[in-house]
Formats: sequence, structure tokens, C-alpha cells
Amino acid sequence: MSEKPTEAGGLPKRWSARRKSEVVLRLLRGEDIGEVSREIRVSPPELERWRRKFLEGACEGLKTKNAPDGELMRTRAKLGEMTMRVELQAELLEKRGYGEELRKLLRRAGG
Repeated sequence: MSEKPTEAGGLPKRWSARRKSEVVLRLLRGEDIGEVSREIRVSPPELERWRRKFLEGACEGLKTKNAPDGELMRTRAKLGEMTMRVELQAELLEKRGYGEELRKLLRRAGG
């Protein structure tokens, strides 16, 4: 039941929020981050980011005062998803040797 295209070995090319949550829950249950990282081929720093985002979202979800309406929550979720995509694309460009060109482009765009 694969949601996304997979690489050789059955691992997803892109991780859905549900799959990331499953991985984070494994870490929160005490599984070793190094072992999980090797198994799913995602770096420990990336797994730490997933865990941090997961816990931040959980804390927000427990707040009852001034809880945002559904539309605002969907917009925030979409913004978070798009931000993650941009960060991942920037990392990929950096790894492929286009880091300097990316920085120049971002400077010209005012970011």
C-alpha cells in the first residue's frame, strides 16, 4: 500500500506526513535514531527535524484557547508542507553543486 513512488528497496522517494509521524512515534517509543536512520535512509538531523516539528504540532494541537478554525489550520499545514519542499529542494541543489547559484538567486529575489 505505497502512497508515493518508491526507490529500490521499497522506501518512499517522498515521505507523507503520516509516514513521517509513524517514524517519529518509533523514535518517541525509544528506538535508536541511528538504527532508524540507517533502516529508512534518512539522516539523523532530518529525523530530529521531523521529531521537533511533530512535537511542536502536538503542543499546538493541545491548546484550546483561541484555537484556529479549520481553514486556517489547512492553510498553515499547506504552508508548512511548501516550506519543507523548498528546504528539501535547496538541500538537493546544494548537494548537486548548485549552492552558490541558489544563494545568488535568493539574494536577487530579496530572500
